[in-house]
Amino acid sequence: MRFKALACLCLLAAAWVMPAAAQTAEDAEERRMMSSAAFLSGHPDLRYRLAGLQRYRKNDFDGAMVRFRRAARYGDKPSQAMVGEMYWNGQGVAPDKVLGYVWMDLAAERLYPLMLAKRERYWSELDEAGRARALEIGQQVYAEFGDEVAKARLDRELRFAKRNTTGSRVGSVGSLQIVIPTPGGSEVIDGSKFYDEKFWDVDQYLQWQDDDWINNAEGTVDVGEVMSLETPLPEDFDDEE
Repeated sequence: MRFKALACLCLLAAAWVMPAAAQTAEDAEERRMMSSAAFLSGHPDLRYRLAGLQRYRKNDFDGAMVRFRRAARYGDKPSQAMVGEMYWNGQGVAPDKVLGYVWMDLAAERLYPLMLAKRERYWSELDEAGRARALEIGQQVYAEFGDEVAKARLDRELRFAKRNTTGSRVGSVGSLQIVIPTPGGSEVIDGSKFYDEKFWDVDQYLQWQDDDWINNAEGTVDVGEVMSLETPLPEDFDDEE
């Protein structure tokens, strides 16, 4: 069971912060920026994923499940995978291997290798009745959480946040500088990096995530090293609807 728990955290954390050995200085700055309150306020997928991870690490599985499902509504595949694994293992919910498979199948919608491998293993462990039920209820889960609808939700959030930037109404950030807290003190981020289109245009944003997951899918992640690089999520975001 401990191995399964660590596998869960590896799966989730790999998409949030790369191991120290794999980072360039630019990568490290980007990841710190992404963990800032200013960035997370406009990215509910990452905000709720990180909030769920924090709850999970505290063994608050009920709270983690709520937050992973919130992230899942914005198409966050790591969070959807966590929901699937928590259903499979009965963490925060009654064990339900069929729902575990359905959610892992949803997490594999963009063909991320880690999710695909989990999905196939789950399917192989379902009996005939379980597979039939999975096909039946899977459509309902996709109707609410699949990319076809989740992408539109995320797009609205990104557009709203971008329109409300400290700058002009047409999206120019000029010489804007973003100050973010870090474990070593405040750090100033160039506004042009903060508002790079890959973070705010939904198609570019999802492509950036896809590239990150696929390119790093075969890497080895040490959970302890990853966690040491995280900036804690501000409490006022944790329970936000």
